[in-house]
This record gives sequence, C-alpha cells and structure tokens, in this order.
Amino acid sequence: MHAFDVLGDPVRRRILELLAEGERSSGEVTAVIQQEFGISQPAVSQHLRVLRDNGFANVRAQGTRRLYAVDPGPLQEVDLWLERFRGFWNQRLDALATELARGKRERRIKDDTKDA
Repeated sequence: MHAFDVLGDPVRRRILELLAEGERSSGEVTAVIQQEFGISQPAVSQHLRVLRDNGFANVRAQGTRRLYAVDPGPLQEVDLWLERFRGFWNQRLDALATELARGKRERRIKDDTKDA
C-alpha cells in the first residue's frame, strides 16, 4: 500500500496524531477513535494493523497490553516526496512573514507616536 493510501484515511491520520503524542495502548487508541468516529473495536484494530503492516506504527507487548508508537521512517519518506512542493508554499509563507513584520513595525511606530 502506498504511503498516501495509508494516510488518506482520516481514522488512520487521527491514530497517527494520537501516537505522535507518545506511546499508547490499543485500548486508549480504541477509546478515542470510537468516541470521535463511532466505529467498532475490530475496525480500529484493522486500522492499527494497516499502520503497523505498512511501517507507520510499531507495537510492543507489555504483559497483556499492546503499546503502539509512531515509526518515523515512512513519514520521512513522505516528507522527502513533499520537498519538491515546498517552494510553492514557502514563498507565500515568506511573504506572510514580511507582511506580519511590516504590521508589527507600523503598530510600534503608531504606539511610539501616541506615547510621545
């Protein structure tokens, strides 16, 4: 399965967001996903399996619990693929930063003239 096929699903993206905050048990992940998406425990387990089978998540046993964590490898591959497109938004972000700095400077000048 291609990385974007894995990441294209909103449930899997949300699971990755949860795991990005730190290692979580399958029960913790299931509780959040069930509450937010209203899907069954077996459906959540299937999403966890897709993430694990495609290298986006690692699992380790701790007694009877299964603890999941993000595996950054595939995300780094996605990041590398996106690199060629960053120029499209970096230029706009640079322009936004310039406008924000200009607005700050104008407010500072205005405040300085009020105080004088």
